[in-house]
Amino acid sequence: MISIIIFLAIGALAGWLAGNFMKGSDFGLVKNIIVGIIGSVVGGFLFGLIGISSDGLIGSIITSTIGAVLLLFIIGKMKN
Repeated sequence: MISIIIFLAIGALAGWLAGNFMKGSDFGLVKNIIVGIIGSVVGGFLFGLIGISSDGLIGSIITSTIGAVLLLFIIGKMKN
């Protein structure tokens, strides 16, 4: 149960960070948090494919943020 809460918190932080990095995406706070949670899964999957380990809290935040930025980029391109 605690690991799920930590996973959601990291995803929420990653979504917020990705929203700040991707200026002009204007998805709003709630959508950025949702994207961050999905981005954490995407980032973990992509990093796993290329063999990069995201150990620890900082590694998880970085991986999740990169996944969320990528997801926001793709969504932004599809939106236009």
